[in-house]
Amino acid sequence: MSEPVKGPASYFPSIEKKYGRPVTEWKDLIRSSPLTKHMELVSWLKSEHAVGHGHANALVAHTLKEDAGPV
Repeated sequence: MSEPVKGPASYFPSIEKKYGRPVTEWKDLIRSSPLTKHMELVSWLKSEHAVGHGHANALVAHTLKEDAGPV
């Protein structure tokens, strides 16, 4: 039995279903943005792509953590 997904990634199935794009595409959009700060990116996803706050926050948090690499 696999462990349930926790944290921002737990939102990914509903993000893909609601917005019709795979998470990898959202991550590519975030990475291609000239913005770098968490809340700037969240606001951008909300205003330019009509993503809800929780979903935008999850996508940005996961992407920035992934890009930061191992701690």
